[in-house]
Amino acid sequence: MNQSTTSSAPDDSLSAATEQVRRAAQDKAKRPSIAGFFDEATNTVTYVVHDPASGEAAIIDSVLDYDAAAGRTSHGSAELIVEYVKANDLTVTWLIETHAHADHISAAPYLQEKLGGKLSIGREIIRVQDVFGKLFNAGTDFERDGSQFDHLFTDGETFKLGEIEGIALHVPGHTPADYAFIIGDAAFVGDTIFMPDFGTARADFPGGDARQLYQSIQRLLSLPGETRLFLCHDYKAPGRDEYAWETTVRQQREENVHVKQGTSEDEFVAMRTKRDSTLSMPELIMPSVQVNIRGGHLPEPEENGVSYIKIPVNTL
Repeated sequence: MNQSTTSSAPDDSLSAATEQVRRAAQDKAKRPSIAGFFDEATNTVTYVVHDPASGEAAIIDSVLDYDAAAGRTSHGSAELIVEYVKANDLTVTWLIETHAHADHISAAPYLQEKLGGKLSIGREIIRVQDVFGKLFNAGTDFERDGSQFDHLFTDGETFKLGEIEGIALHVPGHTPADYAFIIGDAAFVGDTIFMPDFGTARADFPGGDARQLYQSIQRLLSLPGETRLFLCHDYKAPGRDEYAWETTVRQQREENVHVKQGTSEDEFVAMRTKRDSTLSMPELIMPSVQVNIRGGHLPEPEENGVSYIKIPVNTL
């Protein structure tokens, strides 16, 4: 994948993303093929996105299977991705994380070993590493500069997947480091927003901010109505029996139960703050964040050759 490292002011970035989506909507060759792989254990969707013409592919938000009770990892979910990539003769050039997830561990290092590609995340991961590095008392050996990743995206940075255009947009609020990746006419929005009948992401993790989240969502909803949105999670809203993870900007504007058109910033912040106060921490937050701020690598083994996950007590 060829890329430039140009960065623009936020309004310019949104304008560029809007024009990209419009071009892709008019030309099928500028739209990617997308396969979603749903992991019911963590309610996470991993995407393989590729340019049909060249076969260049990106893997977005992969999942490493983790048995918390046994402290054991496995690769069943990741192997489904490997099999799909090989069966379709794709070339992986990017392994993208929309943010440092708190509900599942990334399988990016395993997939990189099997398939190649550059491991990437937004540059604000540095802030998350600093906050959680202190929380987990990671020590001076843990670098807080994003060096565990091959590439740190900046807001408005453009790239290509084969001949399909892409752009990265910074959408903080859920965490400081959340990014949406718009590839052709498809936007991969991480945890920022969910299906319209389920609403929006929480904003109470360290560094989260409900007001920022509202502003980030408005940024995404300023994209053309036909923009396809691909979500990182689904939890089956009440009354819905099937999992779903694809929607559109237009549908979100009209139907999202938390942030549809007409919802003010203050209304959203009040709702989000009240709702977040009732939520328990994700079951896998301790292992997930601890590993994901390291780019999906386990903590360095101790003198006995074993890696350990720390559980800080009475901190979150």
